[in-house]
Amino acid sequence: MTNGIPGSVAPSNDASTPSSDASANDASVPSNDAPPSSNDASAPLTEAGIPADSPLADAAQARASAAQSAPLRLMAVHAHPDDESSKGAASLAKYAAEGAGVVVVSCTGGERGDVLNPKIETEGVDIPALRIAEMARAAEILGVAHVWLGFHDSGYHEGAPETWELPEGSFGALDPLPEIEALVKVVRQYRPHVMTTYDENGGYPHPDHIRCHVVSVGAFEAAGDPDAFPDAGEPWQPLKLYYNVGFSRERILTINNAVRDRTGEGPFDEWIQRFADNPRPDPGSRITTKVPVADFFHARDEALKAHATQIDPDSHWFAVPHDLEAEVWGTDDYELARSLVDAPLPEDDLFAGVREAVRR
Repeated sequence: MTNGIPGSVAPSNDASTPSSDASANDASVPSNDAPPSSNDASAPLTEAGIPADSPLADAAQARASAAQSAPLRLMAVHAHPDDESSKGAASLAKYAAEGAGVVVVSCTGGERGDVLNPKIETEGVDIPALRIAEMARAAEILGVAHVWLGFHDSGYHEGAPETWELPEGSFGALDPLPEIEALVKVVRQYRPHVMTTYDENGGYPHPDHIRCHVVSVGAFEAAGDPDAFPDAGEPWQPLKLYYNVGFSRERILTINNAVRDRTGEGPFDEWIQRFADNPRPDPGSRITTKVPVADFFHARDEALKAHATQIDPDSHWFAVPHDLEAEVWGTDDYELARSLVDAPLPEDDLFAGVREAVRR
């Protein structure tokens, strides 16, 4: 067990998470079967936060069993609910459909996230409980298992990371070691061969996304070490770790130009201008792996729409015709950050090298 946090960086600004049963001021490791808090404590909840008597519960349990026992297993670690549906979602649906075990881990519940869909009526609505239900529906659409890690959303913060004043007890404000231990416990339970997460910049400057990177890298490196967190289960070493490269400049420009050529309007024009006005590192130069996923664009979009509090179904996200997207950019893109198997680059499969290793 190392005392330092591998790959650690200053906290980023992500702001969406369900609360755990642990106190916001308690840095102890929350139980991964404790979903974010909601106002309805009457029915027992599954580890995915679904009431045990819900029609979704049996299917969710079946996906959880498959995610732990399938010959090939993938874990996607995200900061908030909805991140899994906007970053690499088509890959998750693809691998689940092919029979791999796929589990999404949400580090927080997005409690501090705003309602971004103007069509949603929020008066009198338990938003954290609604986000739990949205996440359950998205997992069902993608065909994946889901686990709440149980920490509190830090909220989005403007400005440089050193100026952020994060809420006490929030994911980005806590000591990362208990957070790493919590994820190590889930890794050892689900035994993924491959993990995905964000790069050291969090994909974008959000405290929870940056902390998600720190926790994911730390868990990848600690899960196989029998001396690290000995009470967190039997050691298990994942074989590959990837960073999502969802929104490279080239991808956005390519898709935007193609849509403008067909329709006369670029859906990402404002987004591209914001990037120009506020430059940030472009992850596109770091892509090592392009997974063909065009057949799963529909599942990706439907999963994202399931997070109705977070996305307007009439927004630019859904303005790209799938046939055109498939023609000009039909892949989910990743950076291979760690590999313990021989996997020559570039790749088109997150399990490249792993398939051969598990057959031996």
